[in-house]
Amino acid sequence: MQTVNLLKDDNDVYILTKVSDILHSIFSSYKEKVLPWFEQLLPLIVNLICPHRPWPDRQWGLCIFDDVIEHCSPASFKYAEYFLRPMLQYVCDNSPEVRQAAAYGLGVMAQYGGDNYRPFCTEALPLLVRVIQSGDSKTKENVNATENCISAVGKIMKFKPNCVNVEEVLPHWLSWLPLHEDKEEAVQTFSYLCDLIESNHPIVLGPNNTNLPKIFSIIAEGEMHEAIKHEDPCAKRLANVVRQVQTSGGLWTECISQLSPEQQAAIQELLNSA
Repeated sequence: MQTVNLLKDDNDVYILTKVSDILHSIFSSYKEKVLPWFEQLLPLIVNLICPHRPWPDRQWGLCIFDDVIEHCSPASFKYAEYFLRPMLQYVCDNSPEVRQAAAYGLGVMAQYGGDNYRPFCTEALPLLVRVIQSGDSKTKENVNATENCISAVGKIMKFKPNCVNVEEVLPHWLSWLPLHEDKEEAVQTFSYLCDLIESNHPIVLGPNNTNLPKIFSIIAEGEMHEAIKHEDPCAKRLANVVRQVQTSGGLWTECISQLSPEQQAAIQELLNSA
């Protein structure tokens, strides 16, 4: 009997993933036009994210609300009363899959949500940081959830900078880079890093550019873990950062000398391909 129940559970999860995939496609294509139809499903989706539900239900329920926020904002705030509290709560859940879905939702809330979401971005920040700084955050089972938290912190700073003390958070965020397991979120973080470098942000570059060796290390590690897609515009921006330093003589030598041979080869690979 126990085996039959397990099979039933697996089958339920499979169906849930397919429902989530279909809704993702519909929201991507039709945006807020589909919300009146979605409201008929709303009680079912809200039930999925109740605390008593098993983690796959909560994971996929959150993923559906992630799509509502990403593709239907600012109109998505109409449904905030159903998903916001659980999303904030679940970013610290015991299940890494649930944490990842919640963290992704908080990131798109900052990126696509309107002004109504501002106070919740402020509230989300310490919760995200708690997950990132926990002792086992980089273990194999936790790393994807952690990287989504790091990306969400970056999105809050980039898209809702008035909600947080960016100057206070930035040094921590830099110390958590690069991301390399979640390739999509890695692109988002590298893009924001490019924005900061290109604007000569003093906290990122450091006094007299003292942070540049660390930035080179982040770029090299991203290249080594294939987190930098050469066809992405971000790769060209990162390569241009490196080339700019290349023309400065002593600074270039200082940056390169602090890299391992593998990291130096990765920087060269980026320059050759972007």
